[in-house]
Amino acid sequence: DGLPRFTWRFLTSFPSRKPDEAGILAALVGSVWLLVLTGLFAFPLGVGAAIYLEEYAPRGRLTDIIQTNVANLAGVPSIIYGLLGLEIFVRFMFPITGGRSVLSGALTMSLLVLPIIIIASQEAIRAVPASLRQAAFALGATRWQTVWHHVLPVAFPGILTGTILALSRAIGETAPLITI
Repeated sequence: DGLPRFTWRFLTSFPSRKPDEAGILAALVGSVWLLVLTGLFAFPLGVGAAIYLEEYAPRGRLTDIIQTNVANLAGVPSIIYGLLGLEIFVRFMFPITGGRSVLSGALTMSLLVLPIIIIASQEAIRAVPASLRQAAFALGATRWQTVWHHVLPVAFPGILTGTILALSRAIGETAPLITI
């Protein structure tokens, strides 16, 4: 009974009090905007943090503390990120974000998924064989050239998988958005 009602008009109409004219365009466009902005903020920051932690950060106590904090942030309930986003992005950064806006929501969701992207990217980078790095160094490549040309292309499928999973969590979370 529901399939005949799923028409092109349903997808391209705004919400209405009249059931025959009601659509989901506003919700659909808002969800797409939120997801795109969240990906634009979280992906480069998360992958960059993972590259730094895996390839450049010296092994030691500070790195271990950062790793532990990233792992702990992945387990924080989403409502806490909503409260953090409300205070930072809606109230404190009001002149930049415009208060309760798609930008505030995307920044809040970026905080929510950032630990997931970092952990998934670290695991993907860690899975690249050390012999690949050693071969690049043996041929005279710098550390950055090795990471950019050899490590990242091999780790990219795992990084994308983790990012897709993180963004799917972001699109499914409502508590932070309701909070802000």
